[in-house]
Amino acid sequence: MKIDIVSVFPEYFEVLNLSLLGKAQEKGLVEVTAHNLRDWTHDVHHSVDDTPVGGGAGMVMKPEVWSECLDELLHLEPTTVTCDSTADADDTASADAAESAESATEIAANADTVPATDRPVLIFPNPSAPLFTQQDATELSHANHLLFGCGRYEGYDARIPQYYRAQGVDVREYSIGDYVLNGGEVAVSVMLEAITRLLPGFMGNAASIVEESYTGENALLEHRQYTKPADWRGIKVPDVLLSGDHAKVDRFRRDEALAKTNKLRPDLIEALDCSKLDKADRKTLMALGWEVSGAHPRQR
Repeated sequence: MKIDIVSVFPEYFEVLNLSLLGKAQEKGLVEVTAHNLRDWTHDVHHSVDDTPVGGGAGMVMKPEVWSECLDELLHLEPTTVTCDSTADADDTASADAAESAESATEIAANADTVPATDRPVLIFPNPSAPLFTQQDATELSHANHLLFGCGRYEGYDARIPQYYRAQGVDVREYSIGDYVLNGGEVAVSVMLEAITRLLPGFMGNAASIVEESYTGENALLEHRQYTKPADWRGIKVPDVLLSGDHAKVDRFRRDEALAKTNKLRPDLIEALDCSKLDKADRKTLMALGWEVSGAHPRQR
């Protein structure tokens, strides 16, 4: 996978040379290049921002600088497009989001058979965008080229993603949570960790990602994990985990995952497919106050 990152602080991404992502680069699984957006400026101050049209606080990143940079990295020639209304931009973004969601659902169900795609994906972190999910990470892990743009200040000119969508580029805008950061660098690092760890050969033990939170078709929060000693400072590992009975251990963990998800993320319970729940799952959910006779669980 080829990964390009554009930022006014490219040195921030030296952290990507550490740990598993650093080893993945050494093995040739991923190639990460951080670019300085200011390299595409032409003024003495290397300015990348300007005041917002319509007034207001802060500064907005200029489309001229971004376009020169992205045109070069995407191998596109500058052109003029006809999509100048806000409604058109919003409609296009909504359509792209719906298409991405549908594609992510298909990929989650067929993750082992989906081929990599050569089409570049342009990604902008944006606190006003749809939430980045495990399904998005799974889908993007099948791309051969990801290009991330890190916004700063009050953000980037809204015409930038609009223009590249009109050019036929697969443009995504994602939020990583209901909060605002100083820039997109942290968000890009988060998304990159979630995406690259799904690449074949990235993890030392591929089985370690199978039962993680949010993973799979009927996603739940992961059960609690323990290690030795069995009794630490008066807190004991649950007896069933020491029993050696693998079926009981699996059931205990599954029930705990259901109970934990019910408490912290009931929306994930509501999204479960009842036809894929076994009798023990149904019994546990009913004990937690869910009706499981329909297509999806609903609270009683």
